[in-house]
Parts: sequence; C-alpha cells; structure tokens
Amino acid sequence: MSKIHDEESFEDFIASHLVEHGGYEHLPSEEFDREQGIFPDVVVSFVKETQPEKWEKLETAYKGNARKRFLQDLTSAMEGRGTLEVLRHGLRTTGTTINLAAFKPNTGLNPEVQKRYEANRLGVTQQFYYSTTDPKKSIDLALSVNGIPVATAELKNKFTDQSIIDAKSQYKSDRDPGEPALKFKRGTLVHFAVDQDEVEYTTQLDGDDTHFLPFNKGHDGGAGNPPREDSHRTAYLWEEVWEKDSWMELLQRFIHIDTEEIRKGGVKVDEEETIIFPRYHQLECVRQLVDASQENGAGEDYLIQHSTGSGKSKSIAWLVHRLVSLHNDADEAVFDGVVVVTDRTVLDEQLRNTIYELDHKTGVVHAIKGEQGSKSQELAEAIEAGKPVIITTLQTFPHVIEHAKRLPERDYAVVVDEAHSSQSGEMAHEMKQILSGIDIDEDDDAEDLIVKSAETRGNQENLSFFAFTATPKGKTLEAFGTVPEDGDKPEPFHVYSMRQAIEEGFILDVLQNYTTYETFYNIAKVIEEDPQVPQKKAVKAVSKFLKLHPHNISQKVEIIVEHFREHTQHKIGGKAKAMVVTSSRVHAVRYKKAIDEYIEKNGYDLNALVAFSGTVEDDGFEYTEKGMNDGIKESELPNKFDTPEYQVLVVADKYQTGFDQPLLHTMYVDKKLSGIQAVQTLSRLNRTHPGKEDTFVLDFENDRDDIYNAFQPYYEKTTIDETTDPQHIYQLESELNAFQIYTQQEVDQFAEAFFSPENKGTEQAHAKLSSHIQPARDRFMVADEETQNEFRSKLRSFLRLYKFQSQVVSYADTTLEKLYTFGRFLYKELPRDSSESRVEFNDELALQYYRLEKSDEGSIELGSSGGEGVSVPTETGTGSQEDEEVELSTIVEKINEELGTDFTEADQLFLDQIKEDALEDDHLRRSAQVNSRENFALEFDDALTEMFIDRMDQNQELFAKFMDNEEVQEAITKHLRREVYKESQTASS
Repeated sequence: MSKIHDEESFEDFIASHLVEHGGYEHLPSEEFDREQGIFPDVVVSFVKETQPEKWEKLETAYKGNARKRFLQDLTSAMEGRGTLEVLRHGLRTTGTTINLAAFKPNTGLNPEVQKRYEANRLGVTQQFYYSTTDPKKSIDLALSVNGIPVATAELKNKFTDQSIIDAKSQYKSDRDPGEPALKFKRGTLVHFAVDQDEVEYTTQLDGDDTHFLPFNKGHDGGAGNPPREDSHRTAYLWEEVWEKDSWMELLQRFIHIDTEEIRKGGVKVDEEETIIFPRYHQLECVRQLVDASQENGAGEDYLIQHSTGSGKSKSIAWLVHRLVSLHNDADEAVFDGVVVVTDRTVLDEQLRNTIYELDHKTGVVHAIKGEQGSKSQELAEAIEAGKPVIITTLQTFPHVIEHAKRLPERDYAVVVDEAHSSQSGEMAHEMKQILSGIDIDEDDDAEDLIVKSAETRGNQENLSFFAFTATPKGKTLEAFGTVPEDGDKPEPFHVYSMRQAIEEGFILDVLQNYTTYETFYNIAKVIEEDPQVPQKKAVKAVSKFLKLHPHNISQKVEIIVEHFREHTQHKIGGKAKAMVVTSSRVHAVRYKKAIDEYIEKNGYDLNALVAFSGTVEDDGFEYTEKGMNDGIKESELPNKFDTPEYQVLVVADKYQTGFDQPLLHTMYVDKKLSGIQAVQTLSRLNRTHPGKEDTFVLDFENDRDDIYNAFQPYYEKTTIDETTDPQHIYQLESELNAFQIYTQQEVDQFAEAFFSPENKGTEQAHAKLSSHIQPARDRFMVADEETQNEFRSKLRSFLRLYKFQSQVVSYADTTLEKLYTFGRFLYKELPRDSSESRVEFNDELALQYYRLEKSDEGSIELGSSGGEGVSVPTETGTGSQEDEEVELSTIVEKINEELGTDFTEADQLFLDQIKEDALEDDHLRRSAQVNSRENFALEFDDALTEMFIDRMDQNQELFAKFMDNEEVQEAITKHLRREVYKESQTASS
C-alpha cells in the first residue's frame, strides 16, 4: 500500500486530477504497442468513430486488412513526417486525408467542427512501459492524444529525498532516445521533470547533452513558483497546462519545429531541427493578451516587459498567429489585420516560418521592403488590400497610424518590437523626419519616437498596441501601461523580469564583476587673460578638454589593453571579445588610434575596430568608420567583429543597443551612463554562450551607486515614481500668460484660422496664420534678454508637457488646445538662445597633475524590493536657466576642487575616525546589513551630520566645508556611506 508522502502517491494524485477534472481517461500501459509507439486500439477507435466514411474507404481499398495497413501507414508517416505533423495535418492514404486529431474552431459557427473537437480522447498512463529492449523500464506518466503519445513526465517527491535534479538525471542517463516512443520528432514531443516545487522540460533527449529549460511561473520577481495553501507549487502544470483545452491549443497553436541552416564558408551544409515548446511566461503572456483582446476589442494598449533572454521573437510570433484568427463571443473577428513593427529583419523570416509551420498557409505574412517604390506607398497598399500580417520597420511606424486613421471601419493590432533600437541611429533619424510636425528632441531614441508617434493618434479606437520592451521608460508606461483595478499607477500588462531571466540562466548578470577607477586631475590656466565665460558651458568644456587629453587616453588605453590580455583574452576558450564605450565620436577616434599605437608598440597580436557615424574632424584631419577600419563597410562590421581576427570594438553611440554578440565578455566604459542608457549599454554583455561563465566591466566614469540606481527599476517589474499631475499644465499656462507676450484674442484668432476647413490647402492659409503670430513675435523681440530666455524655456516646457499629458489625461479643454497650437508655431518663429553657442578650451589650459587608480571592485548586488520607479515628465520648471558669467580661473579652481586631491592627512584621519564611529554604531551597522543601499542612505545621511557635529572641534575647517559646500558634503557622504555599507556587509557574511 502506498504511503501518502511517496512518489507513487504523487503520481496517483496527478493522474486522478487529470481524469476527474482535466478531460482525460486512464490508458493502461499494457495497451501500448512499443514497436509502433502508439496505443493502436485507441487510434483506430478514434478514426472509426469520428470519420466512419473514411474508414469505409480504407476497408474497401485494403480489402478487409484496413486496420493493419492503416497502422503501418501511420507509423511510417510518424517516422517520416513526425508526430506533430501527423497530429496537426493528418495522414494521407488511399487518396484521402484521415485526421488524427480535431482542433478547436476559431468560431462557433459550425457545430459539426465543435462536435469533432469534443470527440478527442486524451489519455494519461501511469508507469508507461515504453522500451522495446527492456520490458521493465517505465516512465512515471505519459500523455496521449487519440492514442498517440505526446508527452512524458518523471515525477519526484522531495519527501523521499529526491527532486527535479534526479528526474533530469534519469532522463539523461536511463532513457534511450532511440526508442520509438522517445525518438526526436517521431515520438513524444516534450518531456517534463517535475517535483512539488519546480518544473523543467526538454524537447529532445540526447543523453548527457540533453538540455532542460525552466517551466516555472516565477516568484516575487525571480525564478521558481509561488507557494499555494491548497496544493503543490507545481499544481498549475496538471491543473492548467495539461487540461484538455489548454493542451490541445498547445498542440495546435504553439508547439512547432524550427529549422536552422548550418553554413560553412557561406554554403549550406546541413539543417538542424528543434522542437519549440513555449516557456511558461511565453504561454501565459500570449494567452492573457488574447483573452484581454477578446474581451476588450480594439482600442486598448498593452505593454509587455520581457527581459533579454525571454524569447521575445517566439512570443511575438505566437501572439500574431493568434490575433490573426481571433474572434469574440459574437463570432466576429476582433482584428482585420496585424501590423508588426520591428527593425529586426530576421523577425520577418521567423514569423513566416512559424505561421506556415502552424497552419501550412503561405502568403499570410507580407513584409514591407520598398523594392518597387516607397515603403509608405507599399504599406498603404498592403493595408488597403487587407493583408493578414504586415511587417514593417520602425521608420514607417508613423505611417501605420496615418493609414489606419483612413480606414476607421477596420480594426488593427499593432505589435511593436521596440526593444531592439537602431545601432546606427539611422532609424531614429528617419522617424524624426517623418515626425517633423511633432515636438521632438535630439536625444529621442526609437522608443521615445514610437510613444510620440502613437500619441498623435489621439483616441483612435480601431488600433490596439502590443508594445514589447525590456526596459520601459516612464513615458512608455503612461502611454501603453495598464492601470490595475486596485491601483492608480500604470504598470506593464505582463512581466518576465531581468531577475528571473538571470536566475533561470537565460542571461548573465553583468554586474557581478564591476570595477571602477577614479581619475584625479589638476589643470592650470596658461594664458595671461582671464576671460569671462558662461559657467555651465565652461565646466563642460573643461571636462571635455580633460577627457580628450592625450595623456588621459594613453593611460586608460594601457590599462584596457593589458587587462584584456591578462584577464579576458583567454575566456570563452580564447574567443572572448571586449567593447570600449566612449563619450563622443572624437573620443572614439582618439581611442582607436591610441589602441592601435599601443598594440603596435608592444608587438601584441590584437586587432581593434571602431564604430561611429559620419565624418569626424580632429586636429585638422577627417576620419570615417570605414577609413579607420581598413575599408570594412558599416554593414559588414558586425560580421567582421565576429571573426577571430578582431578582439576589441571601440564605439561611440553605436552598438550600445540591439547588438547581439554572445562572445562579448568585457566592457571598458569611459562615458557617463545613467538610467535606461546604462542598462541597455551594459546589457550588451549578458548574452550566454557555451563556455561563457561570467562578464566583467571596468568603468572609468561612473559610480557604483549610480549603476545600481540605473538597474534597480528594471530588475523586477518596472513602475513609475509619480503619475502625471493634470494641474502642472495649468500652472505653466498661467506663467506663460503672465509674460504678456501674446493676447488671448491673438490665440483665438490663430486657432480659428488654423482649424477652419476653408483655409486648408489655400495659398492664403500660411499668410493668415503668420499675421496672427507676428504681434507676439514683435513683443518678444523687444523684451530684455532675461525675459526672452525665460519665456522661450517656459513655452517649450508647456509644449512638451501638454503634448505628453494630453494623451494620458483627458482635459477636454479647448483653451489649452488653442494655446498649444498657437505656441507650436510661435516657438518656431522665435530666434534661438544666443547663449547656446559652444565653449571650447584648447590652448588656454594645461594638465599639471594626473593620477588614475582603482576605487572599487566586486559585485553590484541588486535588491528584490523593487527600488524606485522610472520617472515621467511632470516638471513645470523653466528648463535651461541663465548661465552665470565667471572668470576662467574660477572655473579651473572649481574643477580642481571637484577632481583634485587637496585633502590633507589631517582631513583623511578625521574622515577615518567618522567612519569608525559609524561602524561602531550597532543601529547603523544592523541597518546596513538588512537594508538595500538606498534605504540605508535614508538613515546614514542624517546620522553622518550628527557625527560631524560631535567631532567639529577636531577639524573645524573640514567641518565648515562639509556644512557649507553642498558638493563637498555630497562627495564625503557618498564615499563614507559606500565604505560603511560595504564593510558592514562584509562583517555580516
């Protein structure tokens, strides 16, 4: 008699649930034919009952030998075409097609099809004796459809000291993949390893090389499964996934075979097939999106936050396939077409192949390539012709909205794969040209432009957006996010987090080995004059002088090359590569030259490439990417870098997003990174590769705390700090009116002329609009410079904020809309700020002192608390403010104060004593041990001020600097906070 806690009872429990609640029947293993790999009686019974007329044809054709010949034909087809193909598309024999399974129809219009679907016989077999060579070998569970086995499962019970690890080991070491029931393609399609807590699966048994994937729901933002009060953590597998309707849908719409060409020297030498079974988050995401679309219809937006490593291409393909044929409860099509927007050309082929594999239909996917004319025209024709699936690029995204507006009677799903931003910036540039009528910024990337383009649609009820991204910005969350019933802030509709992807082994943690360097400078003014210069611009110019200084670059190049040779070059079996991230195109040019010179000087066997756009002028010479790379074309560079010939790639605003190079192991950062840019840039390292066990970052520019703060919002589910406050726009409106640059009458007259149908397209239209703008422009021109700067900045803030907020807040306020329309045209008429001219120093300054030293190394541990969210535009400030004029000598002194080392030994001793005080404080020490860095800061920063006050008599000069100078206080606080936190953590481990 089995005990309640052993493996047999676990097996009984699952099988009983499937029979009682899942739509299955018990099939004894004795009825299984091991040589044929099927349950023959069940197969024949299903065909006879559901297709009697076809069975009659077989009886006639085979003259009383129908059963034997049919089973021979079936097993032969399974050997040749595979189990999935036979189940999905049937068996052709004697001039007829016999269906081996019936799938759920898209609509309920045909009761006969529904009746055939209900006739499917799903079987569960306990102790599945499958082997043709060893009659004693069995697998715990097997699932079959109409007598054809489709899945197996090894179950382990932790109460008997066995786990999922033992189940996987059993599949690898004790299950012969040559057996008919287990043979790849010909036998069962998927094999599950299951215990009470976790599930993993594989679609191909291959001895020790068998590769399992997690099939877990995720728990608290990470891997694993959430606890359940009433059952096992893994109960979703048999309660949800294996349930009849779910399982039949998996066979019909998800499982498919990928074929990849194996090429050598550009020539196809073989093909490799893979059975694709969705991971849990992919299955859940697609199903939830389909359910929401069925219920809500067109006009709703969905943001999907799926990390790198989530299998986004497959998720998109499955979603598109479902949306094309989706019907609501009234049997009406939910969407008339699906438009996929992506910059990945590979997605075209993947979508086409996946849909053909699932349906055996061609011509479903139409890619916009512009081969016969403009892409815009081809897109318009494809939409007008009603093509089911249209794939187009990010550049033509605005045209999708434009053409959909012209067909309000048709509903469209727009699936946006915006996570893979352009490597060269060309896509963003083209989108900016198309979006010329929209308020855009120079640094807007593809995601920003997609949001802004979508915002122009207003309330367009015939479009639903499905936006996939790994790192959603605040604007994206407000534009496409979903507000939960019990909340007030928009959030992603579905999440597969960075943390879960790391913990499940699909990407690497790029923050595990992070070393920072600190640079100390001292500069001098070497000209007699002391000119007045704009302070903010001068500080930037001095920083640029330091960054581009030959000594600075040469010192860093030595560290980079020697580090690469000593620590990186031997990684990944000697194939490891590195990227150097620079702050500008000139910076990249000088880095490339310095690296080449250093390698040649030392006779090293290394080669570097450089990536930047356009032509760079430096020291009287012109440089291009192609010229510096010995004639390698821009389009060829990624493939060239993939060869063993090149090891280092120097980049300037290229290849920092969307660049997929699994051999990239190390990154050298000499550029200020923050927020999403830091995440996207450093994530170039996270791709997995056989033999790639870790990554490394050496950072000359950024503080570890800043990198932590950049990654934390995207580690789990991304939220926003603060939702849009509708009152901000009214505050800006009031402040603009107070300048008295324009009158309300002028705004009204302009709006009347602008919106009047009579003026559309007439020659007088422009003149009328201009006449209403000119009085305001004239008043602006006679105002003093300070007023001009403040008004210009305030107007820009209003235009940007209203453009964004009007999409997420319903104002229904014609006054605001009129002012926005008037303001857009007025802003273009205003002269540019004269202070926007650049300041540069070359001959005026000299580098007197330089030191580069390692400041910190080790892992940057992200917290699971979620941290702060991302921000959205809520500011009502004036933007750029007046730049105070100061002497150049003052700028030099300030830079030296910030970057120099003019603390005395007495100062250092005082700071060490403060640190010891903090470490001896039990409360602070415990706080550091149990809190994240940002939470610890809340307590530490206040306590530090009190400690300074307690010791003020010991160093009154440093105490005064700390209390009076915010920059000094910030630098000391950040340094001591980091040291105390790190040493407290070390002491606790």
